[in-house]
Amino acid sequence: MNETDVVIVGAGPTGLACGIELKRRGVSAVLFDKGCVVNSLYYYPTNMVFFTTPELLEIGDIPMTAMGEKPVRNEALKYYRRVADHYQLDIRQYTHVDGISGEDGAFITRTTDHNGCHQSWRSRKAILATGYYDRPNMLGIPGEDLPKVIHYYKEPHPYFNHDVAVIGGKNSAAITALELFWTGARVTLIHRRQTLSDSIKYWIRPNIENRIKSGEIKAYLNSTVREILPTSIIVDTPDRELSLPNDFVFAMTGYRPDTEFLAAHGITFDEETRRPYTHPETLESARKGLYLAGVLVAGMHTNEIFIENGRFHGRQIADAIAGELRRSPHGGG
Repeated sequence: MNETDVVIVGAGPTGLACGIELKRRGVSAVLFDKGCVVNSLYYYPTNMVFFTTPELLEIGDIPMTAMGEKPVRNEALKYYRRVADHYQLDIRQYTHVDGISGEDGAFITRTTDHNGCHQSWRSRKAILATGYYDRPNMLGIPGEDLPKVIHYYKEPHPYFNHDVAVIGGKNSAAITALELFWTGARVTLIHRRQTLSDSIKYWIRPNIENRIKSGEIKAYLNSTVREILPTSIIVDTPDRELSLPNDFVFAMTGYRPDTEFLAAHGITFDEETRRPYTHPETLESARKGLYLAGVLVAGMHTNEIFIENGRFHGRQIADAIAGELRRSPHGGG
């Protein structure tokens, strides 16, 4: 049986921030991630530019530098690798957390690594910082399981000279549609609402609106995809049902937390707000000794917490855990 003071599930920016702040307070921690370090950032589009400035992505008082005003994906990946290395965090990559049993002061975390090796870890506290990017919002329509349906846009080159549908009307859908169009794909944008979302960034909106207005990108608003077929899609529009030729579908419909995993570990949600219960100061959940960090704190409201504000959760949680462990050095809660 392995032992540590705290188990952290998730090695994204918020999970790293938790590990750093605990280490600063003399509290040992092991981080587990089913993917690589900052796995969600790795799956961002290859040429993505962040919508924020470098200092708002910083953790652990390590400065972040960027060639331009806003950092790009590769700069962020390099930065978080450097931070993890600087603080010598104990990160177990490609390790799935199968479950956390026990109680405050005596948790048991069961893990399986990429080689199929099983381990158990005893800890006094646990932190969930799993984010939400690995659970796409499904369309729930026939054909969604076809290989040509993609929920994570990386880069446009493979789709040159193909008929491509982009489903969604927010920022990610707009960027995906534009990059595919610029690379020579024949792009159709389908959005269930009457207008594109107000969340589209101000420097992107004129581009997508002008391409739609000129007909270079065909858009069907107030419309939904009813079925995905191997060589076409069926679209319900306000006027009629359409069958459109199609090679690939990008379902840019957003993502959600793994609520099944959370519920299985005693995380309870408010039925009206769809937010999990957390103490406002410590971020401890309804399950004593188990803390939530990052976007999980917002529950289904995934547009409220980003790296810029989620990174401060590490300090809140570390203060609470270190203080409690000092008061109860042998038994936890």
